[in-house]
Amino acid sequence: MKLIKERIIAAFFSLILIASVFAFPASAAVGSANLKVTIVETNPYPAKIGEYLTLNLQVENIGGDKAGNVDIEIVPKYPFSLSEANTVQNIGALNPGRTATKEFYLYVDKNAQKGVRSIDIRTRADKSSPWSEKTFDIRIGTETFDSKGTVELAEIISSPEVFMPGDKGTVTVTLRNTATNPTVSIDGKDYDTNARIQAAVLRPLSDGITVLDAPYYEMGLLGPGDSIKLTFNVEVEEDAREGIHNFELAIEGNSFDYNSRKSIPLEVDSSNIKVIPSKPLRLVDGKATVEFDVANTHPNELNSVSIRPGAEGVKFYPVEYFIGPMDPDELFTIEFDAMTDNSSDAGKEASGYTNMSVTASYNNGINRHENVAGNLNLETDSMPSETNSTVAIAGVIAIFIPAAFLLYRRKK
Repeated sequence: MKLIKERIIAAFFSLILIASVFAFPASAAVGSANLKVTIVETNPYPAKIGEYLTLNLQVENIGGDKAGNVDIEIVPKYPFSLSEANTVQNIGALNPGRTATKEFYLYVDKNAQKGVRSIDIRTRADKSSPWSEKTFDIRIGTETFDSKGTVELAEIISSPEVFMPGDKGTVTVTLRNTATNPTVSIDGKDYDTNARIQAAVLRPLSDGITVLDAPYYEMGLLGPGDSIKLTFNVEVEEDAREGIHNFELAIEGNSFDYNSRKSIPLEVDSSNIKVIPSKPLRLVDGKATVEFDVANTHPNELNSVSIRPGAEGVKFYPVEYFIGPMDPDELFTIEFDAMTDNSSDAGKEASGYTNMSVTASYNNGINRHENVAGNLNLETDSMPSETNSTVAIAGVIAIFIPAAFLLYRRKK
C-alpha cells in the first residue's frame, strides 16, 4: 500500500513538472516578438548541380511585441555553400504583423547527387536573443522526370474583371496538359504523357501591383487533357497607373526543358458611377421632383450601387436610392422628392442656387468604393406654399385697387 502511494505521488509531481515545461514557452511568448521564416521562392527549382541557387526568404513577426533588430542566417550544409560573410543578413526592426524579405545565393556542389537535401535557417529578434532554427528541404536535380506531357495556359480570370486603384482581388489561371494519348513513342522508346507541375509563381512586372501569395510547389501530375486552377491574391496600390499591367507566371514543369513563362495581364481603370440630370433641377413653391440618369462608366459590373443626394437647406426622400447591380454602360433613371427645409437657416434664405452633391456607393468585387458622382446646381425657391399664396393674393389686391379707383373716377 505504501509503495502504491509513493508511485501515485511521484506520478503527480511528474505531471506538474511536464505541464510547467510546456506552459513556460507559451507564457513567455505572450507579448513578445515571435519570428516565422518561409522560403518564398527557390530559383531555379529544382536546384541545379554545379550552379548557384537563389533563396528568397520571408520573415514575419507573428508575436505581440516589436522585434528590435532582426537577423536571419543560413547554416550551410553539404552540398550547399556560401561565403561566411554572406551567411547572416540584418533586417532591422520588425513590428508585429509585418514581414520582410531577403535573398541568399548558395552554390550547389558539382559532385552533388540528385534528390532532396535539407538546410537550416536561423532567426533572432535582436542581438541579445537566442537563435531560433528551422530545417527546410530543397530538391536537387536536372532532368528529374521522364514524363512528356506539356502544360499550357488555358484560361485567365481576374476578380474583379477590371481593378480600380486600391483594390484587392484574385487572378486565377487554369493550366492544362495538352496531351491527348496516355503514351508517346520517341526514338523507339515509350513515355507517359503525364505533365508534372513542380512549381508555379506569379511575379509582377510593373510597379503598383503586388502578389500576396507564396508560390505553389509540388502540385503533382496532370493526366492527358487534365487541368488545374491556381488562384493568386493580388493588390493594386492607390497610386497605380491606369492601363494594362503584366505579371509573369513562371512554371517549373517535368524538367528544365518543360519550364515556361507566361504573361498575365491585369487591367486598372478608375472610371466609376456618374449621374446626369434628366430634367431641370428647380424647386417650385419649395418642392420638386429631381430626376437623374445614373450611368456605370466602369468596364465591368458594379454591385450594390446606391445614390445619395445632399444639399444645404433641402431634404430628399428617399434619403438614399438603392439600385443594386449595374452592367457596364448601363443607364438607370431614378427620382427623389425634394423639399425646402424651413427648420434650417439655409432654407429660410432668399431664392437662388445651392450646390447639390450626389454621392455614389458601390462594390467592385470585394472592394467598397464611394465617389462624388456629380456636383450640380439646384435652383431653390425657399418660400413655402402658404407664403406664396399670401403674396399672390396681395399682388391681386394691389392690382385691383388702382383699377377700381380709375373706374370710379371715370364714372364720376
